[in-house]
Amino acid sequence: MDARARVTAVLGPTNTGKTHYAIERMLAHRTGVIGLPLRLLAREVYDRIVALRGPSVVGLVTGEERIVPDRCQYWVCTVEAMPLDIGADFVAVDEIQLCADPDRGHVFTDRLLRARGLHETLFLGAETMRGAIAGLVPGVTFLKRERFSELTFTGSKKISRMPERSAIVGFSVDNVYAIAELIRRTKGGCAVVMGALSPRTRNAQVALYQNGDVDYLVATDAIGMGLNLDIKHIAFSATAKFDGRRMRALYPQELAQIAGRAGRHTENGTFGVTGEARPFDETIIEAIEEHRFDPVRKLHWRNHDLEFGSAERLIASLERHTNDPWLTRARDADDVLALKALSEMPDVRDKLTGPKRVQLLWDVCRIPDFRNTGGGEHTSLLARIFEFLVGRGLGGGKVPSDWLKKAVERIDKPGGDIDTISKRLAYIRTWTYVAQRKGWVEDESHWREETRAVEDRLSDALHAALTQRFVDRRTSVLLRRLKQKETLVAEVNDKGEVTVEGEFAGRLEGFRFSQDASASPDQARVLRTAAIAALRPEFHLRADKFYNAPDTEMDFTEQGGLMWGTFAIGKLVKGGEITKPMVEAFVDDEAGEEVAEKVRRRLQHFIDRKVATQFDPLLSMGRDETLQGLAKGFAFRLAEGLGVIDRSTIAAEVKELDQEARSALRKHGVRFGQYTIFQPALLKPAPTRLRLVLWSLWNGLGEFPESPPPGLVTIPNIEAVPKAHYTLAGYHPAGARAIRIDMLERLADILRQKDTKAGFEATPDMLSITGMTLEQFADLMGGLGYKAERAERVKVKAAPVLVPVEIDPNAPVNPITEEESAFVRVEDTAPEAEAAAPEMEVFYTFTWAPKPRFQRPERGPRPEGAPQGERKPRGDRPARKEGSTPTGERPQGDRPQGDRPQGERRHGKPQGERSGKPQGERGDRGADRKGGKPNRDDRQKSFEARPPRAEKPVDPDNPFAALMALKGKL
Repeated sequence: MDARARVTAVLGPTNTGKTHYAIERMLAHRTGVIGLPLRLLAREVYDRIVALRGPSVVGLVTGEERIVPDRCQYWVCTVEAMPLDIGADFVAVDEIQLCADPDRGHVFTDRLLRARGLHETLFLGAETMRGAIAGLVPGVTFLKRERFSELTFTGSKKISRMPERSAIVGFSVDNVYAIAELIRRTKGGCAVVMGALSPRTRNAQVALYQNGDVDYLVATDAIGMGLNLDIKHIAFSATAKFDGRRMRALYPQELAQIAGRAGRHTENGTFGVTGEARPFDETIIEAIEEHRFDPVRKLHWRNHDLEFGSAERLIASLERHTNDPWLTRARDADDVLALKALSEMPDVRDKLTGPKRVQLLWDVCRIPDFRNTGGGEHTSLLARIFEFLVGRGLGGGKVPSDWLKKAVERIDKPGGDIDTISKRLAYIRTWTYVAQRKGWVEDESHWREETRAVEDRLSDALHAALTQRFVDRRTSVLLRRLKQKETLVAEVNDKGEVTVEGEFAGRLEGFRFSQDASASPDQARVLRTAAIAALRPEFHLRADKFYNAPDTEMDFTEQGGLMWGTFAIGKLVKGGEITKPMVEAFVDDEAGEEVAEKVRRRLQHFIDRKVATQFDPLLSMGRDETLQGLAKGFAFRLAEGLGVIDRSTIAAEVKELDQEARSALRKHGVRFGQYTIFQPALLKPAPTRLRLVLWSLWNGLGEFPESPPPGLVTIPNIEAVPKAHYTLAGYHPAGARAIRIDMLERLADILRQKDTKAGFEATPDMLSITGMTLEQFADLMGGLGYKAERAERVKVKAAPVLVPVEIDPNAPVNPITEEESAFVRVEDTAPEAEAAAPEMEVFYTFTWAPKPRFQRPERGPRPEGAPQGERKPRGDRPARKEGSTPTGERPQGDRPQGDRPQGERRHGKPQGERSGKPQGERGDRGADRKGGKPNRDDRQKSFEARPPRAEKPVDPDNPFAALMALKGKL
């Protein structure tokens, strides 16, 4: 570069002729390069220069277009596509204030620091960049330009009352379409301009507006970057937008950039708000009208000196920081994120054998995600393209023509609605970008022409679809039905009621529009169309509100429905695992895929967190890598049962568990109960309710069982309800009722201390645990496998109570002792009670009555007089009395086995074999103490079935004869 080369910063607001000045300066040199922020603007400038100098010396280079004649002198490019090494005499960069943009700012900053012309360099932008440019570019000269016309704020206007030659600005595709539909019905039609449109479609839509075919333009903020149109008024339908990461309010300088499109050359312009947008603050209005904004303090920067020795070194060089006070490292852009994702794939890493391949991977990662499909799908496409370019017999180092042909043919379909065609245009942009890269495809010229032709066909189809939908010169059906009124107003109130011109059209219930059924068919069709047009912005606002709502505002029903307050907005569906259900959102198609995806994503977050919270002990056990062998398998079985399993169904697995495995499972709260294996934390009402829903989803039930009301110890045992439903609900059926699992195990702990062979009676603790009467308890015990024998006996009265009586000293002395005179028996005061009949009470004696053992078929019946130990034939056994067989389910054998530590014995036999009673968890019994021996006080009495000994006469010579004679009397 010549040392005398000038660097000039031309700064000022919109409508100052900066771009026109740069074009004049470039054409004054032999060669030049100009970088513009949008491909739409690049195409507009390219057409202007071609009209002045001809197509043979003007080139156009963008991500998707590359027109470079052999004698190219002037290069019109997007900023990202600017060639920096061709040695042009003139270089210009437009909208240099985008150095402060979080997404693309690092590209503009790089051009500010490195792009220079041999003779002249221009930076065009806002006055806010003066300080930053002065601090970073030595010897720069500043040229300030004033606006040609005035800009005035006019307040808020309804869309239906918008003046002609107005542009309404929205910040989402759905919002733009909704406004365009409303203008079509009220004003006859409008043109649509968005950044996602192809240049061909955009130019055709702009021609509709510029030629006067329509008087209204609906656009995104894409019109803020240099599109010069005959606009008199700019109306903002919103003052916030989604910037790719979050919803945020527009900065004053961004508002000014868009509002500045009003007023062309010397004609004044106005700006204001419409729809639900709030009027601007006075400070913002004053700043826009006077073009005064806070200066830019930091520019986003990314290191350009990249190292391609390895993927790690490349990433490290991209993440390098700077010490310059004007610069700050830019956040990771899409290309860096793609690089990190691809470099972690084993198939890709194996192919990174040298710096050239690392550089090739970086070039592939810089393919923009035109489709906005998200990281996963775009990354997979990049990996496939990189695989082709590397070669190894797959594509010979290039993308195969047959593969590319199939991809393009799937896209080359002009039919469909606006959204469908727009998606196809986004897809073809990817292949247009690939075809523009040198050496990436076979027969480059063919595929560049082919992809461009497909894009042109889709662009024409999109223009036709936009015109058909949003340009209608006929008077709308709704206006005729509403007696030719001048305006069309559709509103949604706080109650969700939708009105069109004050007429009730229906209700918005969650994210579904329920139309009024009283309207006639023709009127209903018109009302729905108008209502949906008004609801599209409401859908987005409501979706944003729902997405940011706390989990406390959401819930699930016992039939798998998902609620947001009183609105049903989705349902649960079966997922890949029982603890990972999926969701299906209830969203109208008119709301758009973006709203539906946002609602679905928020519902999925809710149910995932709900499962993680309620089943944390179960999920933690599944993640425990220390569980091995049988313990790990048992944990899997427990996860299948969502933390509760009937012990009888897995008796064999429980028996195989050794003490070490049980100890490992107990650390996760697993309790090996006599009747159920469970985690106590999962028996609470909330996990129980969710468990029934998840189990029902997993098993494909049409109607889900509902959880019992919380706090009930027992519930009725309904014969038609499967036992598995009671187990999942946390109950165990026994007799006429089902008892809560944890209370049943507490009862089992008490029963293990009783002698079930000799029989025992119910204690107050047993009745208190179950909350039952004695008769109900007897039925419950029968269901648990115990035999209940009913009997009566004389009710034992309480011991006599002695009541002290005062003695009158003057009264005659009774013939009793002085000590006896101080008390009188209570019974003496009621002599008639002695004559009454004794009071009887009912009591039950419970003994363990298991089901008979299964008789092996190979054993024969025991004959009469056979030695003890041989069995009698089953048919010869006496019939069991009615009610003696247990009504509940029991495993075959003498008794159910509980959770008893392995190896504990008494007198060489397991305790279960001694006492003949069910075994469960011992708790704090004496056998659990150190050494494994029971306390002497805890030992049970032994009973013998031998006959009583015959009494011998007392030997009179025995010195203890007198005591022995008194033995039976004491």
